[in-house]
Amino acid sequence: MGLDLLGGLAPREFLARHWQKRPLVVRGAVPGFRGAATPRELFAIAGRDDAESRLVSRSRGRWHLRHGPFAARTLAAMPRRGWTLLVQGVNEFLPAADALMRRFAFVPYARLDDVMASYAVPGGGVGPHFDSYDVFLLQGLGRRRWRIGAQRDRTLDPRAPLRVLARFRPEAEWILEPGDMLYLPPRYAHEGVALDECTTWSIGFRAPSATEYARGFLGFLADRLDLAGRYADPDLAPQHHPAEIGSAMVERVAAMLAGVRWRRADIEAFLGEFLSEPKPRVVFDPPRSPLGPARFAAAVRRRGVRLDLRTIMLFRGAHVYVNGERAPMPRGTRHALVALADRRALAPAEVDTPLLPLLHVWYRAGYLHPGPPA
Repeated sequence: MGLDLLGGLAPREFLARHWQKRPLVVRGAVPGFRGAATPRELFAIAGRDDAESRLVSRSRGRWHLRHGPFAARTLAAMPRRGWTLLVQGVNEFLPAADALMRRFAFVPYARLDDVMASYAVPGGGVGPHFDSYDVFLLQGLGRRRWRIGAQRDRTLDPRAPLRVLARFRPEAEWILEPGDMLYLPPRYAHEGVALDECTTWSIGFRAPSATEYARGFLGFLADRLDLAGRYADPDLAPQHHPAEIGSAMVERVAAMLAGVRWRRADIEAFLGEFLSEPKPRVVFDPPRSPLGPARFAAAVRRRGVRLDLRTIMLFRGAHVYVNGERAPMPRGTRHALVALADRRALAPAEVDTPLLPLLHVWYRAGYLHPGPPA
């Protein structure tokens, strides 16, 4: 990774000085960058049923929000000013957007979320708001004016159909041109307004709340619980109120539930499955005429293998996690599996025989494909 991306800072310096601490503006972060796709390509993705897209506009002082998919004629009929198209997860459809996201691999993949593309006409924006996660805002086509502020008043406009701050107090302002980038820590108020027809590429990061982690982990445990015994009350006595839940029953059930235990290994397994789980809208396409094990092995040894753009692959210890599924690393495959998770592709010479059965399972599920990176 070139030092241009972080304004001359090495990743370690950036993480120490700015990550989750203070904003950073980088001029020429990606020299020559005009976007990972053309507006026409973004419009095509916005028309897909399996993509998440939104149309934000403002007229007569009021915000309006529509959800996709959007027909091409709908976007063509929009006015020349004052609206924005947001397309989430473009890295799942465009190899160039996925490659852009991987440039930020100095942050672990377990924290990476996706790339959102914003297309706007002059005056277009989504209003002053804040995000609960870190974000890099990389300018593609055109220019966008950004205003930011570290305000504590996060009251939202109750009339707006999206999260717009009611009282925005900017403290700094910049105009970003193609290739420029703005990094913002979580909960930093900001507003971007297009000065020309423009695209902005937002690299966002996952930051689940403590409640989300707890709910996910409790569901993980529920699938693995096997407590011995059954409720019993041999010393039962008559109650004055038969409808009351007695204290003795509460104590007995509390004692039963005290048997719920977990180990560090359970936390590791939960994180692997939870953080590699694709978004609900993601559907994988298995090959229509899948190759058998022998033909698949021949194809991989000739062309290598690459992960599907939608696949999330992580590892911890002796296990690998692919799209919410855990698998032990077969003996002698750790080096290759780590390389596949990190680089998302393997050259033909890196695919050892013990790895082929596991790769074939993932291939049949649509998680990976024979061939070099797209």
